Amino acid sequence: MTDEVKAQGRRDVLIGAAALAGLGSAAGAAAQVPADPRSAGPITPGRDTKLAGKVAFVTGAARGIGRAIAVELAANGADVAIFDIAGFVSPASNAKPATPADLAETKRQIESAGRRCIAIQGDIRKLPELRHAHDRVLKELGRIDIVVADAAIQRWKDLLEMEDSDWYDVIDNNVNGTANTVRAFARTLCDQGSGRFILLSSMQGKHGTSGASSYSASKHAIIGLMKSAAEEFGKYGVTVNCILPGLVDTALTRYPARWSHVIGETQENPPKNPTEAETWNNRAPRVPLRVAWLKAEDISPMAVFLASDASAMCSGANFEVTGGDSAQDV
Repeated sequence: MTDEVKAQGRRDVLIGAAALAGLGSAAGAAAQVPADPRSAGPITPGRDTKLAGKVAFVTGAARGIGRAIAVELAANGADVAIFDIAGFVSPASNAKPATPADLAETKRQIESAGRRCIAIQGDIRKLPELRHAHDRVLKELGRIDIVVADAAIQRWKDLLEMEDSDWYDVIDNNVNGTANTVRAFARTLCDQGSGRFILLSSMQGKHGTSGASSYSASKHAIIGLMKSAAEEFGKYGVTVNCILPGLVDTALTRYPARWSHVIGETQENPPKNPTEAETWNNRAPRVPLRVAWLKAEDISPMAVFLASDASAMCSGANFEVTGGDSAQDV
């Protein structure tokens, strides 16, 4: 064997060894995948309630679940912009309209928590009004991190008895209004590479509801919207989820027709004007946690979690707060 052949052999061995070393390094690198910077990170006390420095926008915030969420976000450190029509919405709403005074009270509670707040009267059915609100939030509060779409109306009317508004107005407000809210704020959240959308659906969005088909259909649609938006926005680091409350004691549900429907779930010919006590006593034994209905403040902690860094890997999902009704659902 000539010296030249021996030298070439040594070179081949060295090259092969280097290649094997490179393969080993690559395998090591593959085994040590870097942590996703958007993840919830290590376990720390209170990591699911740290919202300091964040800004939230909440629709339907004059009262009820919307108010509870807005105030709870503020109590955990967020500045909050609140948005509500605070007036008449449609004849296809069984609830007494919210008022400017209701919206002002939500603002007072947020500011009592030491946070900044701007209150905006507007209609979620009108996309330009939401876009104007978006611009005002950026100008006055400096950023947007969390968008909560809560505003909704409900109509109790059988399909055979419906007027056009009983269907179209509920769909326009609940579905189109929620979609408008997402569309008005999505570009900013996606461009900044982070953010949270929290949409309010309902357990009635998972099953049919005799006498409230337009509401049930609208809440089904919101789940579909949420899942589609989660698919689209995930690559930008933006999460989209739904909260599904059970029966909650708000203006949307606190009236005799709704209570009568509750009793009608288990008995023929329910009273048309049952008392609150009659309704509670009928329903509470049927709910695992023995509560006939929840309070708005029972729903809002879930919004804090979904708004926080702790929920970084939650997207495209439904989060049910029902007092145990979820146990009876498929």
